[in-house]
Amino acid sequence: MMDNKFTELIKQWLETPSDQRDYSVGALYLLKLSGNQIMYRNVVAQLNRRHDFVDYQIQKYYNFRVQALTHAQVEEMQQKVDVIVAEHISLAANADEHKTGKRIDHDSLPDEIKAKYVENLSILQRMRELHLKLRSLSLDTAPCPDSERYPFLKELIELDKKMHANWEEYDHYVIGTSEEERGTNKPKARTAQKKKSRSS
Repeated sequence: MMDNKFTELIKQWLETPSDQRDYSVGALYLLKLSGNQIMYRNVVAQLNRRHDFVDYQIQKYYNFRVQALTHAQVEEMQQKVDVIVAEHISLAANADEHKTGKRIDHDSLPDEIKAKYVENLSILQRMRELHLKLRSLSLDTAPCPDSERYPFLKELIELDKKMHANWEEYDHYVIGTSEEERGTNKPKARTAQKKKSRSS
């Protein structure tokens, strides 16, 4: 497994102005990256004349590590999105007609609480659009670069968090309860019945 903390140290070293870099540390980083003892000894023996070489080699290894790290992050995000899609996208297909989960007393709620419900219908539609975009990317003959998938995955995950936050506030709002009282009472977990009705 890649040492992400070491990758961050390399980044900090590269971001240091060249005239302030500690090249003895850079040489040690290069040894750890390459495992090449002979190269390390040669660099240390002529350290003042090997700055460009150390810069180039460390940048090269850093680029490899960042690419691998980004790919791992994108794959992890894809797994989260797969779960989100399985839970919500079937609802998004019919978001305009979707009424499941609407409170019986919906019309008596304050406008800002009713707006949470309406916003979630729009969120579901946007999630469906993002899902279709990701599907089209995966169907292309050429492999889809992580850089293209990342923004769609990121937005979909953020929308899912926003939607859950909206449902929590909408489901647990008590009519006639002041803002202060609502702020001090932690919402109870949603009932299994509500979850079932929303995902049916």
